[in-house]
Amino acid sequence: MKLLFFDLETTGTDYRKHAIHQISGEIVIDGEIKERFNYHVKPFEGAVIEDKALEVGKVTKEQIMAYPIGYAVYQEFIAMLSKYVDRYDKKDKFFLVGYNNAPFDNQFLREFFLKCGDYYFGSWFWSNSIDVMVLVTPYLADKRHEMVDFKLATVAKTLGINVKEEDLHDAYYDVWLTHKVYDVVSESIVKNL
Repeated sequence: MKLLFFDLETTGTDYRKHAIHQISGEIVIDGEIKERFNYHVKPFEGAVIEDKALEVGKVTKEQIMAYPIGYAVYQEFIAMLSKYVDRYDKKDKFFLVGYNNAPFDNQFLREFFLKCGDYYFGSWFWSNSIDVMVLVTPYLADKRHEMVDFKLATVAKTLGINVKEEDLHDAYYDVWLTHKVYDVVSESIVKNL
């Protein structure tokens, strides 16, 4: 099984008008981490950059505008993916894995591919992804009423995972935390089979 754990930091919440400024993740094949990545991306020209989004990501406009251009990052990303998946083989693809990724990160990543002129996102990734927030929901259903929210940090703490507050909203750290939550839930699922 080929998994691409990933997280993004963006300049806002609308994939049609905002852009990615960080793409981080891990390539996991049959349970083994093969590679980790952490790309910083200059937003595409014309992208709206919200100050609040930059605050959350702990970056400045000057910083993100100095990052490598999107197409250069895309080429590196594709070169890495190509080591593990044959995009011309319809049976060889990654599952995208993230926290609340289905409605948010997946859309931004797909738009990133389109902005780079790649209309074959589905050649790399299965259309159905693994959303760890959805996966952990039944696991914590009996505790949900005691939780202030269902954000990644809150869920991780509830599962007994040590969370470094100062590192939250860095995509690289959030991927690590998502993988930890995934491992706890997956282990429970396997035990109950």
